[in-house]
Amino acid sequence: MRSMKIEVFLKQRSAEQCELCQATEDLQVYQVQPVDQLDVESCAYLCGTCRTQIDDPDLTEANHWRCLNDSMWSEVAAVKVLAWRMLTRLSAEGWPQALLDMMYLEDDQLTWAKATGEGQDHEQHTDCHGAKLSAGDTVTLVKDLKVKGGGFTAKQGTAVRNISLVPDNPGQIEGKVESQRIVILTEYVKKSH
Repeated sequence: MRSMKIEVFLKQRSAEQCELCQATEDLQVYQVQPVDQLDVESCAYLCGTCRTQIDDPDLTEANHWRCLNDSMWSEVAAVKVLAWRMLTRLSAEGWPQALLDMMYLEDDQLTWAKATGEGQDHEQHTDCHGAKLSAGDTVTLVKDLKVKGGGFTAKQGTAVRNISLVPDNPGQIEGKVESQRIVILTEYVKKSH
């Protein structure tokens, strides 16, 4: 009985449209995990396409989620949490990162959004072999890199000590080469052990 009341409320709240992409077909109540108790605040009204892609990352089609440009501004916490999770999952595409940078979630909403572990893989800095990089590590260049504005080439095999991680870009680190501080793509370094 309770789930019927939730569905009636969600139909009204959503104007019988998917709360993420505004589709009008195959709509169902979707519980946004983790859920302490089933209520309207922990649910969203979603279409089959959104539900399927949220639940199975392998089926994610980036262009479908351009709808988040609008739905990320929802006043509904469950919708904002889902929007954050999908934008985080797709952040490597470029445009979702720009939306994430504009998005604001209250602390409790952000904690809820991160509770499933979405995006944790994307936030890690890793070297060319997938080894996790941390601030203070030493790395070795795996190819010659022409330093723009520096007038020199950093040679393959050069050790870069005491690196810094670029906070908003897991594909970049900073370090000193020939006493000049430069940004280096993580795909061109190997962690020294």
